[in-house]
Amino acid sequence: MTQYLRTFRFLFLFAFFPFSGFAQSYGLVIHGGAGSITEDRLGEREEEYRKALTTAIEHGYNLLDKGADAVAVVAEVISILEDDPHFNAGKGAVANSEGDIFHDASIMRGSDLFAGAVASMFGPKNPITVAEAVMTKSPHVLLCGEGAELFAENQDIYFLNQEERKEYLNAVPKRKTSDKKGTVGCVVLDKNGDLAAGTSTGGTSKKLPGRIGDSPIIGAGTWADNRSCAVSATGDGEYFIRTAAASYVGQIMRLLDADIHTALEMVIGDIDDLGGQGGLIAIDKNGVVGWDFNTEGMFRAAKTSAIPLRVELYKP
Repeated sequence: MTQYLRTFRFLFLFAFFPFSGFAQSYGLVIHGGAGSITEDRLGEREEEYRKALTTAIEHGYNLLDKGADAVAVVAEVISILEDDPHFNAGKGAVANSEGDIFHDASIMRGSDLFAGAVASMFGPKNPITVAEAVMTKSPHVLLCGEGAELFAENQDIYFLNQEERKEYLNAVPKRKTSDKKGTVGCVVLDKNGDLAAGTSTGGTSKKLPGRIGDSPIIGAGTWADNRSCAVSATGDGEYFIRTAAASYVGQIMRLLDADIHTALEMVIGDIDDLGGQGGLIAIDKNGVVGWDFNTEGMFRAAKTSAIPLRVELYKP
């Protein structure tokens, strides 16, 4: 990317510093993927995406307002996005080169750096719930394939029945390649000052069987650390893995004492230099929220106790 294109990178940034005696700032940021998202391509579907993002983030904010913890909100919000066929996760997941559908998801809490993830699994209605179970009910971080499916079944996590699976698979060829779908993610700061992040995806369309991107990789697609920030990524997964993009944002903030704006810009800059495309959303320990991307657009929204709802689709 040229320096000219970089000037179009956009970061939405608001800061809030709680005063003594007032409640901790809290809020969340979500994304529904980054890519060739323009007004011309979306057309009349723009309002559908705005509504989908608004529904998910308002639900998450209401939970936070009632005192829900960050991990629970991340799982709930991502489940809503997984149930929405507008996005490449859960119900809307795209197929690989063999016409099969496999899901990747991860979740992380910032208070103790515990995390859970699943990769290359098929069947659960909400893959993020399996990732959360891996974090809370197993000694592991990442399970994949049949092992992840067996674990989920043993945890009594809801799977699609045979009729639902058949309907799901039959719908795959009918999905238009022009549909603007993307990975989904959520980052949260709750009233207790705890951070959490999560990401869920069906992976790259027509990917090779067995391919795993950044979404289930802790540190690449998902990161949360109470000492810095919570991050979720979307885009060309191989580049986000190579740069450990999500954790990279947090390390820049901690080691360089940089703000979230600088950290996000540096990481997207490195991905840009390598030839990758995508975006990041983040919220830091003080409630500062931001996003940055080098694509034509990114489905994204933010709302905190200090700022009103903001829903954006395109590059300004």
